[in-house]
Amino acid sequence: MQSEPQRYTAFEGHRRIAAGGLAEVALETKRVLDRGGKAPVLIFDDATCRLAELDLRGTAEEVRARLERPAVAVPAAEEAEAPRGPGRPKLGVVAREVTLLPRHWDWLSEQPGGASVALRKLVEEARRANEAKDRVRRAQEVSYRFMSALAGDLTLFEEATRALFAGDRPRFEAQISGWPVDVRDYALQLAQDAFPGA
Repeated sequence: MQSEPQRYTAFEGHRRIAAGGLAEVALETKRVLDRGGKAPVLIFDDATCRLAELDLRGTAEEVRARLERPAVAVPAAEEAEAPRGPGRPKLGVVAREVTLLPRHWDWLSEQPGGASVALRKLVEEARRANEAKDRVRRAQEVSYRFMSALAGDLTLFEEATRALFAGDRPRFEAQISGWPVDVRDYALQLAQDAFPGA
């Protein structure tokens, strides 16, 4: 299964100036910055709404080259020489510290397959059981991150935030209806899954 390419959205003040792949958004953002606008320019990762910090100095070709430069890979020889830690790295298993009470360790040691197998089963079961709640929570957090960065000074921001976390879509939409259209539309897009039953 191929994952979807990462998407970004850039704003100059409250105006959306670009949306799409990182190179496309970065180059459009550079054009805006080069023309000398006064409003702050922010680039958001659409999945997390974390700000993307890019080096936009130089020519468009230099910016594109920096963005297209592949991550530095560890040569196979160095990888083979690296000491192996605990876990099953070929399966993607990562060893981390877990602290439990003695009664928890006692219970885990009695489970078929041992503590690791029992913990993985418990985590998978919890993930399935909470999938809908987790999707709502993630959408609320992402929406709030964007709203705090770009809409914190807009009217009814606090009321919109309360409606977002209360899961009240009609009230949320009413509170942001007077916001600049690009900010409002992006907030609605991000909040798509933030309401139970969405």
